Amino acid sequence: MSLFTAFVLGIIQGVSEFLPISSSGHLSIAQNLFQIQAVGEKHLFFDVLLHFGTMIAIFIAYWKDIVEMVREFFLGISDIVRGTTPKPVPPARRLILLIVTATLPLFVVLPVKKKVEGLYYNTVFIAIALLVTGCLLFMSDRVRRGRKTERTATWKDALIVGVGQALATLPGISRSGTTITTGTFVGFQRKFAVRFSFLMSIPAVLGATLLDLIDVIKAGGADMSLLGVYIVGILSAAVSGYLSIFLIRMIADKGKFGAFAYYCWFAGAATLILTFVLK
Repeated sequence: MSLFTAFVLGIIQGVSEFLPISSSGHLSIAQNLFQIQAVGEKHLFFDVLLHFGTMIAIFIAYWKDIVEMVREFFLGISDIVRGTTPKPVPPARRLILLIVTATLPLFVVLPVKKKVEGLYYNTVFIAIALLVTGCLLFMSDRVRRGRKTERTATWKDALIVGVGQALATLPGISRSGTTITTGTFVGFQRKFAVRFSFLMSIPAVLGATLLDLIDVIKAGGADMSLLGVYIVGILSAAVSGYLSIFLIRMIADKGKFGAFAYYCWFAGAATLILTFVLK
């Protein structure tokens, strides 16, 4: 793999991971239709590093939230031991509980993980999934603005958003698009829907990365001759990811997902056509 390929795939990962257009769908299209190879047994470690790059972007963008949640996590354990849990529960502590609840539906996906991964090579399925993502984004613009934040959202709200995240493990279904949209459907304030979507991705991405690392170890580990490629991929994914987070914050608050809806419809239709033309 060349440095340029690593750079391009890093940008694709960083942009499509956070913009509501499906990173898995775009990486699959890049590889299966245009033969830009990166992910697979040979470059599985590179795929792990791309996700690590986007994780860096989340930590930079939401550093204050993450520090506060870590602090409240340990304070919460201390309060439980001493029986001194405050009422109402601090917002950051409630946010931790909401994220844990939203992560639970992902465990339902684990038994069918291999089947879901198999869809990565089915560009017809991915095209249809992109069309569905477009429909979700189009509807989200027409939902009444919600007011719920970490102070008022319920565990049922978090669970529904978590189901959306589980469905978004399907390639072509945007994780950020689905979770932000689902958040607006259950009444989340738009800014909170975006923040919750990205923060709840941390345990999901960490878990997926751990599983992929296990596969990397089984496959013989990383190829250190590609160290330069790895670094370029991480940096391009991190920088493009951070810029994408900044952009999506502005767009979501204005309720302007429509442009992404049209893009997903275009990408889905184009993928269907190219699948049969290049077949």
